[in-house]
Amino acid sequence: MYNDHFGIQEKPFTMAPDPRYLYMSDGHREAFAHLLYGINEDDGGFVLLTGEVGTGKTTVCRCLLEQLPEKTNVAMILNPKVTSIELLASICDEFQISYPPDTSSIKVLVDLLNTYLLAAHGNGDKNVLIIDEAQNLSPEVLEQIRLLTNLETNQKKLLQVILLGQPELLEILARPEMRQLVQRVTARYNLRPLTEQEIIPYVRHRMTVAGLQRQVFTPSAMAHLYRRSKGIPRMINILCDRALLGAFVLGQETVDDALVREAAREVLWTEGVKGPRSPLSRYKKITAGVAAIILALGLFFLRDTPRVDSTPQPMAQVEQAPSPASEPAMAKENTAPLSADLPQPLAEPESDLPFLPKLAWPGELPVSASWDLAQQSLFSLWGAPFNTTGDDACAQAERAKLKCFYQNGGMGSLLALNRPALLRMTGSDKQEFYITLIRAEGDTAVISIAGMTARIAMEEIALHWSGDYVLLWNPPEGYVDSIRPGRVGPEVVWLDKQLATIFKRPETPDGDFPFAGELIQEVKQFQFAQGLIPDGIAGVQTLIRISSEVSGDSVPKLVSKKQ
Repeated sequence: MYNDHFGIQEKPFTMAPDPRYLYMSDGHREAFAHLLYGINEDDGGFVLLTGEVGTGKTTVCRCLLEQLPEKTNVAMILNPKVTSIELLASICDEFQISYPPDTSSIKVLVDLLNTYLLAAHGNGDKNVLIIDEAQNLSPEVLEQIRLLTNLETNQKKLLQVILLGQPELLEILARPEMRQLVQRVTARYNLRPLTEQEIIPYVRHRMTVAGLQRQVFTPSAMAHLYRRSKGIPRMINILCDRALLGAFVLGQETVDDALVREAAREVLWTEGVKGPRSPLSRYKKITAGVAAIILALGLFFLRDTPRVDSTPQPMAQVEQAPSPASEPAMAKENTAPLSADLPQPLAEPESDLPFLPKLAWPGELPVSASWDLAQQSLFSLWGAPFNTTGDDACAQAERAKLKCFYQNGGMGSLLALNRPALLRMTGSDKQEFYITLIRAEGDTAVISIAGMTARIAMEEIALHWSGDYVLLWNPPEGYVDSIRPGRVGPEVVWLDKQLATIFKRPETPDGDFPFAGELIQEVKQFQFAQGLIPDGIAGVQTLIRISSEVSGDSVPKLVSKKQ
């Protein structure tokens, strides 16, 4: 409708995942590189690309499909809400493998798929399975997908699997029964929303692809666009489309912050609204003007009308559910068990701690012992027992009323969480081993390595650390997952109590109140102050940081307040 007004050839802000419109932010380039790595990888396994709704996962994948290496066969599954039989049939359909239409045998389908993959391998072809919206996969279907990665020759796996999904996928994979699948993850990336600095080039890029070189959105409009969209590309598209429509109706050549604000009120209709708005609001007038134009011209072309779901779109969420590393901590099973004669973590006097000039695994101990020793040290900091011959460490943590949190990031993110952590290191001989980071003391750190507690330079850790870490944290009573608006229960009471301490207010007296209203606003304020995206959802990172603010010395911390 507004194309002629702005002199553009097509709508620049559609919802379709058109690769031409993909703006390669730093995050999108990283995501693309991970997917490309997954397709070129010869060892098989899984590649994970996660991100909040609307961050551009599917668009990145469509861009990848246009740049596939030669001799690559791809099976793309868009609707994963299926049974194991239906999934295997869909994969066969994608690879154009014929099978009996009435079959209900998993073995028949797997045998046919194996035959196809072997023949493709013989021709020098790569075979890739891409599953979008993978958070909708059931555990049973995920297990079946894992079994498909067992199809192999003596030299290589026959199928590479790429899973695209929302952060809920990571919560599913964090379950103990998923540990075998997680151990086969060779690469993972979490696609974050755009930063404020990336908003301007993102909008300009889409307008340029649509055929317009000049800048339509004013700087103040861009700033307001970021605040209301939280950097989510899909929300940016919706707001820009509505704002362009408003500018067309008013006959404006540019989009100012007032138009973006009105567009946000229309799209995010529950945000900041108390009671019904006046029918004389500016955007109501714009909508009425659009209706009058359409009626006058008789142009009821629904395909050109912005179609926006009236349900508020979820905002970006900085909290990450437990995210498995490429060989995830707390789920690893292929290391040798800790024998009784190996040294136990020592509680040495602070003044007597040795200083290690280099970080290397001592030759007198088997490197396979590093895993159990690091876990034992981490558990001991919480005063929790750890049985090296027992079941999964996260299950043992649950019994101690603790939870595991996996992450891949920098030291800044770890220090912000302020909990001791188990780190995966790579020695100069390329051998991997594990240490426990007990405390950070400026340029130095206290670690546990091979059962010995010592000091070491932070710089030395940076030289060998992969970025993967796992920590333990103590969730509130009744905690199941992220505390979202409307939730009622003991975890909400705990949240209110902690925030009452932080904001120096009385606790809410009624013990059966929902997570809503002022409590959500306080969570947002806390998130903003902590450098998190203020989405008002109390996820893992928010809960850990809230606990750090009020727990004093009752929990182990990386950095003491004295520092």
